[in-house]
Amino acid sequence: MKVVILAGGFGTRLSEYTKLIPKPMVEVGGKPILWHIMNHYARYGYKDFVIALGYKGEVIKNYFLQYYTLNNNFTIDLSNNSIHYIDEHPTDWKVTLVDTGADSMTGGRIRRLRQVIGEEDFMVTYGDAVSDVNIEALVQKYHESGALAMVTAVHPTARFGELQIDDDDYVRSFKEKPQVKQGWINGGFFVFSHKVMDYISDDHTVLEREPLERLAEEGQLKTYRHEGFWQCMDTVRDRDLLNQLWNSGDAPWTK
Repeated sequence: MKVVILAGGFGTRLSEYTKLIPKPMVEVGGKPILWHIMNHYARYGYKDFVIALGYKGEVIKNYFLQYYTLNNNFTIDLSNNSIHYIDEHPTDWKVTLVDTGADSMTGGRIRRLRQVIGEEDFMVTYGDAVSDVNIEALVQKYHESGALAMVTAVHPTARFGELQIDDDDYVRSFKEKPQVKQGWINGGFFVFSHKVMDYISDDHTVLEREPLERLAEEGQLKTYRHEGFWQCMDTVRDRDLLNQLWNSGDAPWTK
């Protein structure tokens, strides 16, 4: 099953970084967040990736064109430009990079991948969020559901710090931007039948509007509830939080 990663947005709220690079290339722990997302899927055996490119897609293309060289030691003979790799450490991923348009919406980007996907089930996620969602359990529930689409529901992160205060006004707990335990939001990590393509009209279609709304109305959209860690990277503060988790040696999305 292919894994589609939507990596074409402008990332305007991270403009400090995205003036030069696309949002999925903003680094966490010295690696693009895109790599962290792919590595998570790969741990469950899903290593056939399709990256839907848009804004500054050439940066992502160049990253993967240079990936093997940058991640291995080598000797280069400048007389004939031949390269001999030393103690190679190959990454067994297949990565398809497709320009899906600078201004396409999320649904439009998926529709442009129709020929690449073919008539197979496929997964979709965003290029700016990490989680410890169990991909194997997600796919199993999708197959058991009989529905055309499944979306992972997650608890959102609070915008502000959470205080627990006792009757004497003592703060008994202070948590900076904890995950809210009430309510659910779309966390990405979708599984789709190829028939979902028929619900997308054109480049201007937003996946989260007409297609998913119609699938829900028809009883063809089911939910995988994820109670664990999930964090998007919308702002510099989010990026700093993810780096702090990585540097602590206890990043939840690596487990």
